[in-house]
Amino acid sequence: MSQPPSGTPAPVEEIHWPSLIAAIAAITAVGIAIGLGLPLLSIIMEKRGISSTMIGLNSAMAGLASMAAATVTAKIAHRHGVANTMLLAVLFAAMSALGFYYIENFWLWFPLRVVFHGAITVLFVLSEFWINATAPPSRRGLVLGIYGTVLSLGFAAGPLLFSILGSDGILPFAFGASVILLAAIPIFLARNESPALDEKPELHFMRYVFLVPTATAAVFIFGAVESGGLSLFLIYGTRSGFTESQAALLLTVMGIGNVIFQIPLGMLSDRMKDRRNLLALMTVVGLIGALCLPLLQGNWWLMAIVLLFWGGSVSGLYTVGLSHLGSRLTGADLAAANAAFIFSYAVGTVAGPQAIGAAMDISGNDGFAWAIAGFFGLYVVLSVVRIVLNPKRT
Repeated sequence: MSQPPSGTPAPVEEIHWPSLIAAIAAITAVGIAIGLGLPLLSIIMEKRGISSTMIGLNSAMAGLASMAAATVTAKIAHRHGVANTMLLAVLFAAMSALGFYYIENFWLWFPLRVVFHGAITVLFVLSEFWINATAPPSRRGLVLGIYGTVLSLGFAAGPLLFSILGSDGILPFAFGASVILLAAIPIFLARNESPALDEKPELHFMRYVFLVPTATAAVFIFGAVESGGLSLFLIYGTRSGFTESQAALLLTVMGIGNVIFQIPLGMLSDRMKDRRNLLALMTVVGLIGALCLPLLQGNWWLMAIVLLFWGGSVSGLYTVGLSHLGSRLTGADLAAANAAFIFSYAVGTVAGPQAIGAAMDISGNDGFAWAIAGFFGLYVVLSVVRIVLNPKRT
């Protein structure tokens, strides 16, 4: 990427903690909302006799909403301000979370998914922009490792909370809505310090999707596996012989792997000349882990060990890819690139649940693992071709 355009503010040298805390609060809400919401809604639909394909289709609406929201988030924030837009998103996310309890009609869950995940995506995009604007270039990997760790903690806390709260009654919905609303406090306190979007990005939105193709492809795979896995793993686990609580705890173990590997992977990416090699390595680990799942059915401890390392590698795709974007872009271009990054993630969340759900209907329970392995295998091939044919780091 070329040098930042003239007029771009000089990079910050120190972390501005109020802004960092506001961004972290937002991403905590995002992590818990996704980590609790996806398995909660899926298991409720499973109990109501809805097929895996339809569960996957309903879950895929989250990705469609995210794709739409990602394309307009920067424009809305430019008009209303970053903090004000995030506060509005918090309100919509909390209200729609409660809506899932009060509205039982399955078809009405489709527009509810659009509102809920659209609002969550706004928080996702703007918290990323805020954190990248706050991070000193020399410590970007560390800061984004912290950011990724907090996000992973939210993902890990969600299934754990599900195992505690269960799927009956209003309690899990009210708890999720309350967590989302709490994120508004630090955002409101730091509202006057949120980064400004006074200029327009240099390129059209879709150009940013292809600006760093290795990173956007990686986050696409991450979105497909993360969303599809969270949506359908409880079903896969219970059909494999585990109890609902045991399957939820396996998701928590995978989340722990996400947490403990984020900062080391972020720091490692800062020391590598070509981050594509690290991204390719992590997808190879993901491929091997997916292929091992059918061999481990019925053995909770072995599956937990595999998911621990597998989860760390999968979530590393997000952190390393995001660090790559932040090192090359600033200002409005960075905001647009963050939106494009989340757009690619959202495309993955559309493809993942639908492909995995259909694979389970067609191939039986093992279709869960085969579909995930297919996603990872695709990226391994693409990354090898990219590195061989294009030695330039993109």
